[in-house]
Amino acid sequence: MRLGLFDARVPRYTSYPTAPQFGASVDSGLFSDWISAIPAGSSISLYLHVPFCRRLCWFCACRTQGTSSEEPVRAYALTLKAEIALLKARLAPGVKLSRLHWGGGTPTLLPADMMRDLADTIFDAVPMGEGAEFSVEIDPNEIDAARLDALAAAGMNRASIGVQDFDPEIQKTIGRDQSYELTKQVADMIRDRGVRSLNADILYGLPHQTRARIADSVQKLLTLSPDRVALYGYAHVPWMSRRQQMIPSDAMPTPEERLRLFETARDLFTWDGYQEIGIDHFARPEDGMAVAARNGTLRRNFQGYTDDTAPVLVGLGASSISRFPQGYAQNASGTSDHTKAVRDGRFSTHRGHVFSGEDLLRGRIIEALMCDFRVERAELLRDYGTSPSRLDHLFATAAAAFPGMVAVTDEAFLILPQGRPLARMVARAFDAYDQTKAQHSAAV
Repeated sequence: MRLGLFDARVPRYTSYPTAPQFGASVDSGLFSDWISAIPAGSSISLYLHVPFCRRLCWFCACRTQGTSSEEPVRAYALTLKAEIALLKARLAPGVKLSRLHWGGGTPTLLPADMMRDLADTIFDAVPMGEGAEFSVEIDPNEIDAARLDALAAAGMNRASIGVQDFDPEIQKTIGRDQSYELTKQVADMIRDRGVRSLNADILYGLPHQTRARIADSVQKLLTLSPDRVALYGYAHVPWMSRRQQMIPSDAMPTPEERLRLFETARDLFTWDGYQEIGIDHFARPEDGMAVAARNGTLRRNFQGYTDDTAPVLVGLGASSISRFPQGYAQNASGTSDHTKAVRDGRFSTHRGHVFSGEDLLRGRIIEALMCDFRVERAELLRDYGTSPSRLDHLFATAAAAFPGMVAVTDEAFLILPQGRPLARMVARAFDAYDQTKAQHSAAV
């Protein structure tokens, strides 16, 4: 395909600027100031990161560490409780949660008593607001009735299951054994506890994956009736993630085959009644994400697409990233560095970015293109202090780079249907930062 789609490596644009652009301008002191500036009575989102796994899946490039015992997990939980206390001490009165998400790693590695204790600590610091959502990433290999009971009792009302692929050969190649039968059993256990909303993740572009194999996996996944599905492209970056060196590169599909795999899976989801959301999500029409996509309130953050509109996302735990109206802040990546900072009575913030110049304008353009494939002139002129001539220049420059794939009208800049596979590349045209040193994933 022309325009270099199959050769391009571009950001996923879950933030702008992207994390490789973060620097030392944001430290724990500034982070504390930003927390204190959150208005009384407002809503925030909270992300809690658990960087431990019982076993390390080879395909995963997340910041995680393996553990065979509870000792480091319990020690880390104590650090999280101390970090929550730091947060509570700085929050204005009446701040409530819009969203709470536990991710990892494997948050369901936590024993049941620890889950209850952490949830109680969080809700004591920041109570759940009306209509709030508490979601947890669940590994079917690392969950049982007692832990599900604890999560349900704590208020979990959305669960997310990682599937990746159900094919046994593919699972063996990526180091992730997880049968369909086990996955269905866990999905049933979740729903038996009154948790009505279920998400699932599945990957395309895996080694040995064919159109027939991904079709079989998608059809099995559909029998679980998830409310939302994330269809992520596997990012094979063995130069960044050493464990991916266990995966044979010669078993990877070609870039052209990756696109066919995505299209096969997408067609099955849409045929089954799912609404296509952005570049890689699908949702039942009644799901909140589908509603947000239809009414123009879909957003994008470090967890991907979201229907959460809270202006602040606070990340707890090692390597977590927070977003404020003023900028981004990231905690220390290593658990030891993170723990030391919290034990010293301060947040572990070690890098980030303070918004300046056209950051907010360009960030909104990129987010709107990733979410809606269009950005409205009127919104940008109203909310971002720019001029019509400046927008004309930005839009014309991007349009010239993608002839026949985008359009500029009096009302909007939009990506045409045939250009949607290029969405991340079009978004990059509005990125003012140098991307040459960052190692990003394939555009498709």
